[in-house]
Order: sequence, then structure tokens, then C-alpha cells
Amino acid sequence: MTPITWTLLGTGTSQGVPTIGCSCETCTSTDPHDSRLRPSIMFQSGGLTVVIDTSSDFRQQMLTHRVSNVDAVLYTHHHFDHIGGFDDIRSYNFISGNSMRVYGMQQTLDEIRTTFRYAFDESTPKGGGLPQVELLPLPDESAMVDVFGIPVQTIPVFHGELPVLGFRVGDFAYITDTNNIPEASFELLENLEVLVLDALRFKPHPTHFSLDESIAAATRIGAKQTYFTHIAHSIMHSRDSKLLPAGQAFGYDGLRVDLQLENT
Repeated sequence: MTPITWTLLGTGTSQGVPTIGCSCETCTSTDPHDSRLRPSIMFQSGGLTVVIDTSSDFRQQMLTHRVSNVDAVLYTHHHFDHIGGFDDIRSYNFISGNSMRVYGMQQTLDEIRTTFRYAFDESTPKGGGLPQVELLPLPDESAMVDVFGIPVQTIPVFHGELPVLGFRVGDFAYITDTNNIPEASFELLENLEVLVLDALRFKPHPTHFSLDESIAAATRIGAKQTYFTHIAHSIMHSRDSKLLPAGQAFGYDGLRVDLQLENT
């Protein structure tokens, strides 16, 4: 068995919490659990660091956690709050002297090429440095991917009508930005120790689980512990935690989970 540590880097929505211009109870809270950067997570094992999504707050997240090396990035999908920090990959290129492995569905990689076209344009001046990446496509359907010797299971879900990937490594699974988990994907989520799952707000939403929907999905999946993420400012950590069943809790920025990964 090999130790593996997961760190929630950001548990907020695309706007983050506090939200600009808002004076609600959550946005003015002094509880650090109510300060939520844009959604992202990383796992570290044996000197390896893999980040899932370079959020719009990627630079700050890496500085906060003093992450001196990143070996690979896995992308769930191409919405800007999940890819917005792509340019800061170049800092790790400077450190390692190598390009970085970047995994995502083909549509995600295509959108990265479009959104950050300067990084792939041969005519772009190189003076300030550009992200150097190896784009590695993942299928839309479930697959097992080897990431520097760690088996990563992709979990297909839907964000409205948009295909999105969740990821499972050993007994830990991460699923953000979803309101529809297909039956086949529920089967990939059996026997989990820890699940991190999208739970946007109390009111229904066309592309995200509401809190009630997320509680129902988490109860069905039955992980020993579920943490909710992608949390909007309508939810206040201390006030609303009492609404959750046993074994379910709101995630928060900086939460660490230590597990053991079975050697393959």
C-alpha cells in the first residue's frame, strides 16, 4: 500500500465566495470555511503531484499550499473556472525544464487550444514564456488511465447536456459540475472510502445538483464519507452543516484526506 493525500484546493463556484459586490451572511462571514476559491483538487503520492483542473485561482492555490512541482493535470471539462489558470503551468515548466502532461476529453483540449491560442501559436513571442504541455486525449466513456504509474478511472457524468469527467483513484472519487450521473457510472462508484460531489445550492439548478439532489446521490453511492464541493454563497458552512446526514459534510478549501492506495 502507498500513502496518497488529497487536498481540496477550491470548493466554490465559478464566481468564488465571497462573491463580488455581495454582502450576504456567507460573503461577509469571518469563518474561513466560507471563503471558497474556484473548484479544484490535487492528489500527492510518493513525490508525485497531480492537479484536477487549473482553476481561475490556480496560482493562489499553488502558493497557498507551497506546491513546488506539478507532474500532470487532469481536466474535468473546459468551463473557464476549471481551465482559467492554464497559463500558470509555465511556472512549473520553468522549474522542471519539461513540458507537462495534460489530460482531458478532446473537446476540452480543443477549447484549451482556442482559449489560450497564443500558447500554441508558433508566431507568439516567447520572451515571457508559454505553457509547454503534452495534450493527451481521454475518451468520453469510462476508461482506466495510467498517470505516472497511478491508475485513474474516468467517471462519465453530465453537466446539463455537457459531458464531464469525474475521476476515481483507489477508494477516492471526485465529481464536480454535474446534475446527472448515468447508471453505468454509479457502478464505478461502489465501495468508496471518500466521495467529493457537486452540491451547488438549495434551489434547483439546470446543470448542477441542488443540495437535496446531492444528498440523495451521495446516499445512493454510499461512500463512508462524502464531502460536498462547488458550493455557492447561499450555503453557510456552520449554519447549514446540521442539515446533512451522518457521513456527509461540506468540503472546504484546504481539507486534506489521507488514504492508502493499493499497489498495482
